[in-house]
Amino acid sequence: MSKFFTSDGKFSFVKVGAQLLVLCALVVGLVAFVGNNKTITLNVDGKVSSVQTFGGTVGQVVKSANLELNPADRVSPSVDASVQNGTVINVNKAKEVKVSLDGSEKTVNTTAQDVAGLVTELGVASASSVSAPKDAQLSIAGSYVSISTPKTVSLVADGKVDTATTTASTVGKVLEDAGLVLGANDRSSQPVNAHVVNNMVIKVSRVDTGQTAVSTEDVPFETVTSESGELLKGEKEVTQKGAAGKLEKTYKLVLVDGREASRTQVSETVAVQPVPEKVTVGTKPKPVAQAAPAAKAATPAGAGANTGAAAPAMMNEAMWDKIAQCESTGNWSINSGNGYYGGLQFDIRTWIGAGGGAYAPNASLATKAQQIDIANRVYAQRGLQPWGCGWAATS
Repeated sequence: MSKFFTSDGKFSFVKVGAQLLVLCALVVGLVAFVGNNKTITLNVDGKVSSVQTFGGTVGQVVKSANLELNPADRVSPSVDASVQNGTVINVNKAKEVKVSLDGSEKTVNTTAQDVAGLVTELGVASASSVSAPKDAQLSIAGSYVSISTPKTVSLVADGKVDTATTTASTVGKVLEDAGLVLGANDRSSQPVNAHVVNNMVIKVSRVDTGQTAVSTEDVPFETVTSESGELLKGEKEVTQKGAAGKLEKTYKLVLVDGREASRTQVSETVAVQPVPEKVTVGTKPKPVAQAAPAAKAATPAGAGANTGAAAPAMMNEAMWDKIAQCESTGNWSINSGNGYYGGLQFDIRTWIGAGGGAYAPNASLATKAQQIDIANRVYAQRGLQPWGCGWAATS
C-alpha cells in the first residue's frame, strides 16, 4: 500500500490519480484493439476460410490473407469497400481454359469456378455434351473442356434414311451410337474423325468385293483351204463345216449397295475349241469346147436337132450369164465331150428330166433362152446345188 502513501505515511491522492490514469489508458487501448480486430469469411473459387484481420477494406483483408489479385479477377464486394466483423468476401480468380466447341478450339478467359459456370458463361445449350463433369473445378491454367452442342443429322444406310438429334462430336461416334458398323471395304460420305455440324448428311455405302461373274464369247473358226484335181477350176466343196468355239471370261466385281460399280477381268478359258471349216478348191482344167462328132450329123431326123419350140421370156438372165461364164466361158452351144452340154453344162439326165427334150436332145443344140428356161426349172426345185460354179452368181 506504500505506493498510495507519502514518505511520512500520509495517504497521497496524487499517486492514486496517476494510477487511475494508467488504468484508463489500458482499458481504452484494449477496447480499441477488440473493436478493430474482425473475423472475415474469405471464399476463393469455392474454398472458404476464416480470416482474423484489422483491415478496414476488402483490399486490405485480401492482402493480409496473402492473396494476390489480378486485374481480371472478380471480387465481391469491391476491393475498396469497407468490411465489418462477419463480412463475406467472394473472390473468383481469372482462369485460362482451352475450350473445344463443336471442333473449334480457342482459349477462354473466365472467372467461373467450375465447368457448369463456364458452360453458362459461354451461353451454349444446356443439353450439350461436355467432356468433364459440370461440378469439376477449373484450374488457373491448363484446364481443357470439350463441348458438343445438339445437332440434327441424317443417316442414309442400308436402304433407310434416319434423322436424329445428337451431341456426338465426331462422325464415328454418330455411327457408333446408331449401331452402324462399317465393314473393311464400306465407305462413309464423311470421314469418321470429322466433326459433326448441324444438318449433316452421312451416307454409308456397303461395298462387296467378294463376288465374281462369268461371261461367254464366241471364238471365230478358221477356214482351211486345200486343192483337189478332181474338181474343175472355180469349183469349191465344203468338206467340213466350221463351228465357233466358246471363250469364258471371269471377272472380279465390286458391288456398292448391291449394284455393280466396276469389274476387273481375272482369267479367261477356252471352254469349247473352235472347229475349222475345210474347203476344197478344184484345180482340174475346164475342157476345151470341141466340135460335135460327125456321127451326130447322122442322127435320125428329129433326134439331133432343135425342135423349134419357143422358150418363155428369160428370167434371171444376169445370174445365168455369170454361171455360164464360169462353166463354159459363156459358150452356149458347147459340147464338152465329157457328157455335159451347153452354156450351163447340163448332163442328158438333168436336161431331159427337167423337160429339155421339148427343145433338143441335149443342151448344146438348144438356144440360150431354152437353156435358161430349163435352168430356171431346176433352180426352182434344187437351187444352185447342181452347178459347181453356183458361187459365181453372187460374185
